[in-house]
Amino acid sequence: MASQSTLRYPTDPLLSVLGPWAQPFRSRIKRSSRTERLATTLVFAITVILGAYGGGRWLRARSKKEVERQRLLRRNSGLRSKDGSRTILVPYRSSIAEVKIHPTKPMTFDAHRRLFLNPPQAARLGDSAQLAGQVPPPNTKPGLNIAFIHQFLSLLSIMIPHWNSKESGLLFSQGIFLLLRTYLSLVVTRLDGEIVRDLVAGNGRSFLWGILKWCGVGGFASYTNAIIKYLQSKVAIAFRTRLTRYIHDLYLNNNLNYYKLLNLDGGISQGADQFITNDLTLFTASAASLYSSIGKPLVDLIVFNYQLFQSLGPLALTGLLANYFITATALRRLSPPFGKLKAVEGRKEGDFRGLHSRLIANAEEVAFYGGAGMEKVFLDKGFKDLESWMEGIYRLKIRYNMLEDFVLKYSWSAFGYLITSFPIFLPEWGGLGGRSEIDPDAPDSTSNRSHGRMQQFITNKRLMLSLADAGGRMMYSIKDLSELAGYTSRVYTLISTLHRVHASAYYPSRGTSPEPYSLSDILGTLHRGYDGVRLENVPLVAPAIFPLPGDPLIPSLSFTITPGAHVLISGPNGAGKSSIARVLGGLWPVYRGLVSRPRTTGTDGIMFLPQRPYLASGTLRDQVIYPHSEIDMRDSGRNDRELSKILEDVRLGYLPDREGGWEVRKEWKDVLSGGEKQRMAFARLIYHEPRYAVIDEGTSAVSSDVEGLLYERCKDRGITLLTISTRVSLKRYHVWNLDLGQGEEGEEWTFDRIGTEQEKEVVEKELETLRERLAKVEGWRRRREEIEEELKKVWVAEEGAEGTELPPPEYAEKEGERREEKGDERDDEKEEEVEAFG
Repeated sequence: MASQSTLRYPTDPLLSVLGPWAQPFRSRIKRSSRTERLATTLVFAITVILGAYGGGRWLRARSKKEVERQRLLRRNSGLRSKDGSRTILVPYRSSIAEVKIHPTKPMTFDAHRRLFLNPPQAARLGDSAQLAGQVPPPNTKPGLNIAFIHQFLSLLSIMIPHWNSKESGLLFSQGIFLLLRTYLSLVVTRLDGEIVRDLVAGNGRSFLWGILKWCGVGGFASYTNAIIKYLQSKVAIAFRTRLTRYIHDLYLNNNLNYYKLLNLDGGISQGADQFITNDLTLFTASAASLYSSIGKPLVDLIVFNYQLFQSLGPLALTGLLANYFITATALRRLSPPFGKLKAVEGRKEGDFRGLHSRLIANAEEVAFYGGAGMEKVFLDKGFKDLESWMEGIYRLKIRYNMLEDFVLKYSWSAFGYLITSFPIFLPEWGGLGGRSEIDPDAPDSTSNRSHGRMQQFITNKRLMLSLADAGGRMMYSIKDLSELAGYTSRVYTLISTLHRVHASAYYPSRGTSPEPYSLSDILGTLHRGYDGVRLENVPLVAPAIFPLPGDPLIPSLSFTITPGAHVLISGPNGAGKSSIARVLGGLWPVYRGLVSRPRTTGTDGIMFLPQRPYLASGTLRDQVIYPHSEIDMRDSGRNDRELSKILEDVRLGYLPDREGGWEVRKEWKDVLSGGEKQRMAFARLIYHEPRYAVIDEGTSAVSSDVEGLLYERCKDRGITLLTISTRVSLKRYHVWNLDLGQGEEGEEWTFDRIGTEQEKEVVEKELETLRERLAKVEGWRRRREEIEEELKKVWVAEEGAEGTELPPPEYAEKEGERREEKGDERDDEKEEEVEAFG
């Protein structure tokens, strides 16, 4: 009989593991009463039920939130919190990530203003009172100087706002890995010497073990290098994010800095787009690499110098330090001004980009004029200037790179071989390596001494190579620092100019008085919160770029508009009609007097319709509700049915069906015609329902019947209209007429009620003048025919005679006969018409 197998376990392995833990639990249950067991079971069941219910609710809420995220992402919208922060949704892999953006506090701008507008005298940025309005001062050249340190530290306070910020954590992590890479370099150096020693000695087992250790350390070092590059990229993105959000908060706000920066200040030669997109990217990338290109080589220099001091002695260390000092001094003196060169290159890049942007913005007008040849000349000239400047930089770099490579690679290598020979040729000054040469207890075997020398030489050579690499990177960083100084100057100039515009910090130079009607001579007041529009002794002045004085259009203007008093502002071109809209909107300063207007822009306030209708990027719904977002529309209780009714009121009800619905996205400035764009502007006006509206030539591309419909729709909704136009037909929709540009100098104006007897008399006089001119038309026509007949004759002078008239050529006679026949036919037709109508 076969015996039973004993291979199976007598008990369950899982129970054998859990048994010691489960036994106290079983004994506790047995000792408990029936009531306790029932209560425990009931509590457990209730916990399971509540957990399932809570989990279900959480899953439903998460699913609902995910649907809301998808809807907001599809509609390019976000969530706005009570503290002013905004949560935007960004697609990330297979999910949607939430990014919360906190606005920059006004106190932060106030604290940073002294860094950018009132730098300390030690920064050598010039006397702020003497060089007011010039940021940075003209005597400050981009380069490695104290001004660069102040500018960089000022920008660093924005990029790293506090010690526990995200950027500080990234820099700390990068520092840890940089130190780890230095340690790994020392380990690789020792392994290199040991592997060569074992290879020369023929010790195969130790040699293979060294190879294995080399591969293991190499894999870990590769991971460390990859992480360092990754962290450097993360630091660059973090720096750019901080600066971009800071600049956007300072650039796009209720103070209209984005308009004033280019049209009033003039602190930057071109638009801010070149600074924000290109220069800011180069600056943050260069600043992020600065930590590893200077910090890591500096640590390597300290560590490797100490190791070489132990191996080669004090004489070698003295020579190394002297070599560093001589090399740095020579390269610093012979280095071209890369900072200034990069700053000028960035400006020329911006000018060339601005030429292309101008061509894109005015492509249709250029096409109608056939101006492609002239625009090509402008673009070629701009690119030629940029090309010539960059070629000059490259020529300077050739000479500098030749000197730099020869000094850092070949001269330092030769000097390294000289240093590593000290233990052999000067053992008394050779450190630990020299001691082994003169140590009487050392083995006298020639092979052992050769192996030791080989190991020391390879180790010292590897240390010298690493030290040369660290020193070379330190010397190369001089050029990188010069380029960083150029980028720093550009970004610092942008932020300083924005601070000046934001604070209206325009002051005349010391010992001088401000130019009349300049940005340093603003004495007027803009009052927000008045139920109406009022100007009291306000001069209309076309401002000039600071510090130049403005051009006065009207010396003093005063009028008041109350609810329901619709005003038509008329006058010749250049009289200052659109200037009133710019002063009311806050685009132009109030140099003198008082301007009062409603507090808000939009609903229950005042709204402006400019001459060129603006169509935003987004859906068809966004065009109607601009500058509201869909979230703002939903929060105010509006829906798409109301938007459809608004489009019907302005005769655009066909747009949703024609374009494909409210969610469709297109380049609307190319889709809609000129009349549709102006009617879309009126749709926005009706949607927001402001108390007052300033319309600047808002119906120039609309027919007269639709024009009257638009004005009536606005008046039915209680909107008081201020229309800027030269159309006399618009008087029927207004109560008052502000006529500008009167008088010999065009500086006088009148503010009269429309429909008065005086106005009728003026119209009658104009009609009488027109009738008199029409009565003279027949005489002018006959006179023109006589002149034409005289011009057709050709006279030939003869000797002793007054001259004879040449007969007309045959084609002229035939042309005359043909004209006579057509004239006779027209006369016959007129006679027939007269006979037909009796």
